[in-house]
Amino acid sequence: MSVVEARPQLARSRRRWPGLLVVLALVITTLAALAAAFGPMLLPNAQAQDLMTGLTGPGSEHWLGTDDLGRDVLQLLVVGARPAIVGAVLVALGSMLIGHLVGLPAGWRGGWIDLVAMRWADLMFSLPALLVAIVVTGILGGGFVLAIIVMVFLFSPGDTRVVRAAVFEQRRRPYVEAATLSNLSAPRIVLRHIWPNIAPVVVGNAFLNFAFALVALSSLSFLGMGVEPGSADWGRTLAENRTYLASNPWAATAPGLAIILTAASVSIVGDWIHQRLDERGQSR
Repeated sequence: MSVVEARPQLARSRRRWPGLLVVLALVITTLAALAAAFGPMLLPNAQAQDLMTGLTGPGSEHWLGTDDLGRDVLQLLVVGARPAIVGAVLVALGSMLIGHLVGLPAGWRGGWIDLVAMRWADLMFSLPALLVAIVVTGILGGGFVLAIIVMVFLFSPGDTRVVRAAVFEQRRRPYVEAATLSNLSAPRIVLRHIWPNIAPVVVGNAFLNFAFALVALSSLSFLGMGVEPGSADWGRTLAENRTYLASNPWAATAPGLAIILTAASVSIVGDWIHQRLDERGQSR
């Protein structure tokens, strides 16, 4: 093999390995996922109050200090990862499910199905999502489950458009024409042949939705319309400690950084996975 022929293969092999930024994003994403999965079990007394200690700065016993109720900020950060991460995952999966249920037939069939689906998506896109979520949760009393349901419906038009556009682009490909001429059923063509080719776009969009949902749900919790008062959640912890920046800045800075770093890291990881899936599909 000549040097000229070997260069493309070397470049492809290098692209398979994640860069430093992706590795850092993977580490942060993994730590957030582990905290969400095992944090409440490892720290069952994270919300225990110690009024004698009160608000203190970082020290050897409390690395990030304590809040005004004497609760360890680091422990609240670890335990609060569960509602933040789980809520964002549910929003991303729920919106992706609705996007598939509406976008697949709209992209494949077209016609009135496509017309109705796109007009519905246009209507939802014309609404300010966060403002609608605030109004709905405020009228209905708020709550973690209600916030997730509202965000799922507000995020689903984006998934619908992504899935519809990807299917519409794939249905004109020669392999789809060959499958149609082979008398394969429409569901089999869409699910067995088209969907694997649109998977990179769908997966990448799901990771992006997770990042947006994490910020949106944390915003609702910050405004008091997400998780219940007293619950450990990044948005709620940030709201409760924002007035203590002079005494212990980490009490509010730490949950804010957790939201930003986790959302950014998941977006970077999603983009890297999208590229890997896309390259694998092109190499077939």
